[in-house]
Amino acid sequence: MKTTARAVVIGGGVVGVSTLYHLAKMGWSDVVLLERKELTSGSTWHAAGLLPLFNLSYSVGKLHQYSVNLYPTLEAETGLHAGLSQVTNIRLATTKDRMDEYHYYAGVARTIGVDVNFLTPGQVKDIWPLANMDGVIGAIQHPDDGYIQPADLTQALAKGARQRGATIYRNTTVTGITQQPNGEWLISTDQGDVTAEHVISCSGNFVRQTGAMVGLDIPVIPVEHQYLVTEQHPEIMARKKAGLPEMGVLRESDASYYMREEAGGLLLGPYEVGAPACYVDGPAANSEYELFPDALERLEPYIVAAMNRVPAFGEVGIKKVYNGAIAYTPDGSPIIGPAWGLKNFWLNEGHSFGITAAGGAGWQLAHWIVDGEPTIDMMGVDPRRFGDYAGRGFLIEKNEEAYAKVFTVHYPDEEREAGRALRRTPCYDRMKALGGVFGSVFGWERPNWFAPAGYALTAADLDKPDVLLNDNHPVVPDEPVREKWSFRRSNYFEHVGNECLHVTKHVGIQDMSAFAKCEISGPGAESWLDQLLTNAVPKKVGRVTLSYLLTQNAGVRSEFTVYKAAAQRYYLVSAGAYERHDHDYLKKAMPNDGSVNFERLTTAMGVLVLAGPRSRDVLAKLTDTDLSNEAFPWLTGKKMSIGLAPVDALRVNFIGELGWEIHHPIEMQNYIFDKLMESGAAFGIKPFGIRAMTSMALEKSYKLIPRELSVEYSAYESGLDRFISLKKPSFFGREALLAWKERGSANHLVTMEVHNVTDADARGSEPIYQGDDIVGRVTSGGYGWRVGKSLALAMVRPDLAVPGTELEITILGVRHKATIITDSPFDPDNNALRS
Repeated sequence: MKTTARAVVIGGGVVGVSTLYHLAKMGWSDVVLLERKELTSGSTWHAAGLLPLFNLSYSVGKLHQYSVNLYPTLEAETGLHAGLSQVTNIRLATTKDRMDEYHYYAGVARTIGVDVNFLTPGQVKDIWPLANMDGVIGAIQHPDDGYIQPADLTQALAKGARQRGATIYRNTTVTGITQQPNGEWLISTDQGDVTAEHVISCSGNFVRQTGAMVGLDIPVIPVEHQYLVTEQHPEIMARKKAGLPEMGVLRESDASYYMREEAGGLLLGPYEVGAPACYVDGPAANSEYELFPDALERLEPYIVAAMNRVPAFGEVGIKKVYNGAIAYTPDGSPIIGPAWGLKNFWLNEGHSFGITAAGGAGWQLAHWIVDGEPTIDMMGVDPRRFGDYAGRGFLIEKNEEAYAKVFTVHYPDEEREAGRALRRTPCYDRMKALGGVFGSVFGWERPNWFAPAGYALTAADLDKPDVLLNDNHPVVPDEPVREKWSFRRSNYFEHVGNECLHVTKHVGIQDMSAFAKCEISGPGAESWLDQLLTNAVPKKVGRVTLSYLLTQNAGVRSEFTVYKAAAQRYYLVSAGAYERHDHDYLKKAMPNDGSVNFERLTTAMGVLVLAGPRSRDVLAKLTDTDLSNEAFPWLTGKKMSIGLAPVDALRVNFIGELGWEIHHPIEMQNYIFDKLMESGAAFGIKPFGIRAMTSMALEKSYKLIPRELSVEYSAYESGLDRFISLKKPSFFGREALLAWKERGSANHLVTMEVHNVTDADARGSEPIYQGDDIVGRVTSGGYGWRVGKSLALAMVRPDLAVPGTELEITILGVRHKATIITDSPFDPDNNALRS
């Protein structure tokens, strides 16, 4: 056995072997894979082998697209047939909401280059003559989709890796992983030890045991998945004998199952409610090719639905039931990228659709390891999108939910119910009493909007379709239903509008305590931050700047508000959803000489936003600090007291109104909240939520990660010119940014007014057309209540990025005229902010 390697991959399923293959393909021949038993002996061997391109996540969609393009090429490269059958895939729709989902997805697909066809029921019948079309209103088809034999695919990738010099050791169990003082990793096995610069965990069902070896609680727990194979059916055998093409993979989304031909019979795979988490502490040491006892009683509703849709399915017996483990994460997407807190330890885990994702996951992770950056935006699968709140109990509940909701309509405003109310700020109960309808980010509860007193929806309001999957609203125990999810303007639309207009005319209060917060201090803090971030670090105590951390290739990685709180002390605030991501990059970039210190303050400090033209009046009644423009201008901060409570008040906000972010010790939040509400009563103070905030931010053309700001766009493409200080001799990514600017950009961020909108605004990822040509994609969209217009932010071809240019945006299958307008359609001169 080799004793040294450039990189060691742990796990010999299709994901691990693909990672090895792509590392070798990028020129790293000195790479090793360790597999405890035989290749594919974990979850890969019993996978159904489907290749679904359908995914509303940009990151996952790009990975699946790459895989489906790669797999047909493997036989020519390796001489091994990968068992690919590109028979197409058809997804049925029996409800209007499902068709909305398909139209929205088709926009996403077209912006990334995936072919999607819309089919009538008659066209589906032509392809699937055994299917009953009752209740079907339409379908989509991926012509390049189908299925593959997982074991054959894995062996082809393994051969391709070996041909490029990679080494695979089977029957080799990893017993320990230790990082040495020089940063290298010592991987101990029952066959000897190997030292490597990089370790990549692709251990599937064993992921939590692998993580424990390096002190990581990796947010992956498998769930049982059953599928069954029938005996041969005479009609399918007759089709084969007649030389007719195989019927495509059929998915009845509203009944939560997939079906395809298998050896003259049919294969049915339901995703049922009640499938349990398994291998919570990992499989047994001798686990190999393992299945669980079947539990067909859980599948009864789905089997009945399948028999109704395809009567032939009920006319033959069941030959075999497979019940095996599939790895899951709380949101159902895999985790691919660097582990937090560890140097050169990488994760490629949590693959619930591992056969489809394996090629793309190996491709991007290899780029990340070899080149230092991925080539596409991977934020949707970054391991650091979960925090330490995602422990064992949370994972069991959320992962079971993610499994059960594989086929539910994925509404853009959906807030899933499992694992909720885990992280609550002190004012949670006060906000709830005021009508707060909550969402969740990074485990925190945040009010999305506020319902009027006594507001509730009736069963008629919800209008739930008569299908198995009809979850179109959140179910909160002991609470009335107040929200209906939709791709269109839903019941909360007018209430969000009322919040926007109230803040603009009076004063509003918002809880933004979920912000990621940290303090950077020490004698080297200023110079280190100056060399790291794009903007000049504030030199004067009390100054506030907005700054960015770039990638080495000059894409945008993170956004920070930087406040100089005291000499040698800087307070950094970033998006709550990316706390672990942002803080991990900061900590890994810190010098080793002790000159810079990092302190996490997220849970120690709360944030209340006070905004609107009367916000100064509210605050003036509670403090003796001079709040005038001369004494307390925009983009400054001060230490002050609100009543008895010491706070840091920053004159910034994300809505474009006069206001302050009030950062305070979290234990004092309710005292401060009550004081603000008491003082604000005379001025009509009311709470406002995240949806009102994002509507008002859109009117100011404010940018979000990973929408307008992404590793795929340069800081200049995203319009960050005024936050980039080229007067500084250096900052991370500076030279790459200038080189990108010199060679020219492919995109330019613009603001657009969308015309003739009645009930559906752009959401993000919609394609933008000039004639028949796609010339851009929407990054964010919605309705601007202060300007009374449907708006969108978008990346378009630079030659078109001129105010007055008329293009078209496809929203839920309908083309809308859209005109590029000047940025910040509300208050372009920032008079409100500076008032």
